[in-house]
Parts: sequence; C-alpha cells; structure tokens
Amino acid sequence: MISRRSPVIVMADDDADDRLLVQEALAEAGMPHDLHFAEDGMALLDYLKHTGKYADRQQAPRPELILLDLNMPLKDGREVLRDIRADESLRRIPVVVFTTSKADTDIRQMYDLGANSFITKPAAFADLVGLMRKLVEYWFQTVHMPDQAVQSV
Repeated sequence: MISRRSPVIVMADDDADDRLLVQEALAEAGMPHDLHFAEDGMALLDYLKHTGKYADRQQAPRPELILLDLNMPLKDGREVLRDIRADESLRRIPVVVFTTSKADTDIRQMYDLGANSFITKPAAFADLVGLMRKLVEYWFQTVHMPDQAVQSV
C-alpha cells in the first residue's frame, strides 16, 4: 500500500479544464495524492527550483512524479524536460509526458530527452479515472525509486 504520506504529484498544463479533470479523476479513483499545478513550463521550473511564487518550500514540496504537457506557453514540455534532465538535483524525478499528441515524432523525441513515460490523454472521463489509478499504483506502489533526498539547490 501507499506510504502514510500522500505522494506529491505536480502537473504542468496550461489547460485549466485538463488540470481540473485530472484532479477529479484522482479523487474519483480514490488514490491518495498531494496534487500541485503549474500553468506553464516556466512555472514548473519555478516550482521545482523554489523561485518566484513557489519560493515557500512548504507550498511547493518536492514532487515524486511530474505530469508534463507538451505544448505550453513560455516553455514547452520539450524545453522543460531538457532543463529537468540537465539539473542534477532534479533529474531523478520521474516525468510522465501527458499530452493530446499521438505523433511518433513527439513520442520518440520525448523519450530521447529522458521522459519516463508518454501517455496520450484519454477522451472519456472513466478512462482518465482508470489511468490515474494505474499511474499512481505503478509509480508509488510498484516501482522502486532512488532516495529523492535533495541536496541544496
């Protein structure tokens, strides 16, 4: 079972409806979680590096999973993933690309950049609920990750 503390998930997506749907799907799936949002790629990097409006580490806890949209303003998912994987203090955080794209070029590129998974957003809410259940079970109950203790950033 999941540890006593709910796992921290950060979703970077510029679509407010998609953010709300994921929040509702996780709740419907009954999966313990501590879900945070970033509205674009720059906001996600601010969250991860505790800068700007995310300077308070209590309000921006280190995520154990990132859900990353591909097409966002300011910095898209490709640029953000490059930055995450280039940063020694962030590179071990699992990143699941969660997008509407099904393009082979996008899939290939994101895995080349270091994505841990690439998932196309399902159209039906029931499918999203099932996907969120599987995602949380997989990342927080099945796999073993290295200690995520953070060195000073």
